[in-house]
Amino acid sequence: MEPTYPLHLRICHDCLLLQIPALITPEDTFTDYAYYSSYSDSWVTHARAFVDEAVGRAGLGADSFVVEVASNDGYLLQHVVARNIRCLGIEPSVNVSEAAREKGVPTETAFLDEKFAHQTTDKHGPADLVVANNVYAHIPDLLGFTRSLRTLVADDGWVSIEVHHALNLITLCQFDTIYHEHFQYYTVHSAIRALATGGLTVVDVELLPTHGGSIRLWARPDDVAGAPGPRVAEVLETERAAGLHTIEGYLGMQAGADGIRTELLTFLLRERAAGHRVVGYGAPGKGNTLLNYCGIRPDLLEYTVDRNPYKHGRFTPGTRIPIHSPERIDADRPDVVVVLPWNLETEITAQLAHVADWGGRLVYPLPRLHTAELSSATSESESVFTGAPL
Repeated sequence: MEPTYPLHLRICHDCLLLQIPALITPEDTFTDYAYYSSYSDSWVTHARAFVDEAVGRAGLGADSFVVEVASNDGYLLQHVVARNIRCLGIEPSVNVSEAAREKGVPTETAFLDEKFAHQTTDKHGPADLVVANNVYAHIPDLLGFTRSLRTLVADDGWVSIEVHHALNLITLCQFDTIYHEHFQYYTVHSAIRALATGGLTVVDVELLPTHGGSIRLWARPDDVAGAPGPRVAEVLETERAAGLHTIEGYLGMQAGADGIRTELLTFLLRERAAGHRVVGYGAPGKGNTLLNYCGIRPDLLEYTVDRNPYKHGRFTPGTRIPIHSPERIDADRPDVVVVLPWNLETEITAQLAHVADWGGRLVYPLPRLHTAELSSATSESESVFTGAPL
């Protein structure tokens, strides 16, 4: 029997932080990790652009020091190394951190906690920039981790955090982004309160298209932060207008998730009734939430493929859908390819434009079920669900 765990999104009445119980520890998940950031071309490009911006904002130069927490396979710090700026990655996964070192990115294999943060600053000195992209949601000890970020950063330094925006999670019902690696789900409102517990003030925020809509928070130690920039107030007002500064604004998400499930299952059942062959593309964590919540098994999705060879020959957890290499799609020429990492629509549509050569369709399940227009390899889309809107 496979172990299974409840997945129950909760909200704090006091600080409005969305969270799930820490039923699986980071040690269970990240010690031997299957995700390599560099397998996404668009993510590497995103990281390069971030480094370019950060160099200017933080005034980084030859004497600077950059630390990235959860640095994965060096996808971001490789661009820092290329600029001859001293840097260090902190990555808990043994296999992934080794891949970073093979790229020439200095990397410590460790989980960040307060003890390791002090050891790092004692050895390397404080960082002019601490980067924590897509990790601030992965921490069961949120208060200790936040204090660790403050320990790592210099008194006049910068902290940059990217995390999925709960505004999009709730208003677009992106429920598949809820899974056991993600313990928290942030609005700017709740992130400001969380960072304040460690003596960090949010001074700016950027809205990003990544992961279906993310926020990039720029924070500084309280003593040097000054007044927040105007974009902080603008995003806070957007969240307030969406109802996310009260409990009531979060209560409609269940009905939205049920509607998406009904729509997707209706489509897959119609395809099976028509005798069409349907396979998947990608095996991301969000795909597992979608597949399990919808009850999709190999009878509706024959198999899925992934660019990461670490996943080949394995199965999706719970639903046990086989995972193959992407070449399998070209060999089988299925009628429909359902893309599970829908947040990479532009990149994946370009990669799979040739599916149109045999009359195949590329279908994205969220934010609403739609098929990509493949004739020009763009992400333009049209509805594939012919029933009444839900």
